[in-house]
Amino acid sequence: MTTGSRWAPTPAEQALGDAAARGDQGGVLDVLGRTRVYLLVARLHADAPGFVPPLPTQRDEAARRTVVPVLTEGMLPPWHPDWVFQETSLTELAKAWPSEKWWLAVNHGTPYAAALPGRSADRRAWQEAEARGGGPARLRLLTHAGGHLHGPLAQALALGAHLAVVNGIVWNQLGAQYQDYTSDVARLRRPWGVTHRAGFRDTLDSLIATRLVGRIPESVLAVRRRLVQRHGAEPGPEQWAAEVAAAFDDPYSGDRAEADGFLRKIAHYEGRFRVDGLLPPGGRVDTLAAFDHGRAVNVVRLALGARYCDPYEAEQSVLKVLGPALRSYDSWSAYSLGYLLARLIHFDEGDPEPLYRESVAVHRALTQDPSAPYRNIPWS
Repeated sequence: MTTGSRWAPTPAEQALGDAAARGDQGGVLDVLGRTRVYLLVARLHADAPGFVPPLPTQRDEAARRTVVPVLTEGMLPPWHPDWVFQETSLTELAKAWPSEKWWLAVNHGTPYAAALPGRSADRRAWQEAEARGGGPARLRLLTHAGGHLHGPLAQALALGAHLAVVNGIVWNQLGAQYQDYTSDVARLRRPWGVTHRAGFRDTLDSLIATRLVGRIPESVLAVRRRLVQRHGAEPGPEQWAAEVAAAFDDPYSGDRAEADGFLRKIAHYEGRFRVDGLLPPGGRVDTLAAFDHGRAVNVVRLALGARYCDPYEAEQSVLKVLGPALRSYDSWSAYSLGYLLARLIHFDEGDPEPLYRESVAVHRALTQDPSAPYRNIPWS
């Protein structure tokens, strides 16, 4: 269930409505050039191999013209099992446009509506606007005013906010899609290997139990936690390394070399966190559980978009992630750094610097932006 009024925009809809109210067609195009736009499609058709959604049309009797209706992300209606949404773009629309007389109707019937003529020159302007805007942006904190903002469900959804920010997706909604129907199905198939409801449930259970984040790096951190409990102080690098070596004492298993590699990465990135002010002097990350918990929330949202679960089951599934996360960390900052560290030590192949900078930017957006969930939802 969403909160607020019937029409609850994201900043994109607000900007679109403002530009349309001014009669600023260029401003409307600027917004659409960096905003996701959707076509309504019957799920039966969307599941057909090689399906390309046709341009739907309807008659706008008030304006006495034929229009192609599209919706921006914040104006999508509630989830429905048989109707899905396919993302499109100004360029794709322009290339598929069949009639000089048709108009593009964006968010028709809402306070955030705009109408654009579809003549050849207009369609060239659509493509130029998308080229300027670059399409939907990644690395943005996007909150839906009609989504979940307070309470346990909002807190549970916020566990998945890292991936939402990375992908430029609304973080606080369980709605008609995550990105769009086709993408949601594809993202579950790869990398998760999920193609049906049972596979979704199995993957979710594994993530909630943190069975996918990695036994060896978690064991390396567990060795340090035991040393802290035993001695009441942070172990030195040599002592930690020696204890890890003793814990992985089978030289033929291959685990020893992997553990040593993870230890070096963990120490390296924690050192960078301290230099950059993300960790205090002597601060540390005790578990990587956040990585599985954050991914669990996004797997639920993908499964809802792929129609492998319904909204009620999605809500209950997301809430199941919250308890384990609260037991693993004592603050949003600690949770976020656990997620970051796991992401960095698992995916720093090649040049790690761009990934590090991106990860820090996401952490700061979530912990420092005044509108961020980690600033507005209490941890416990």
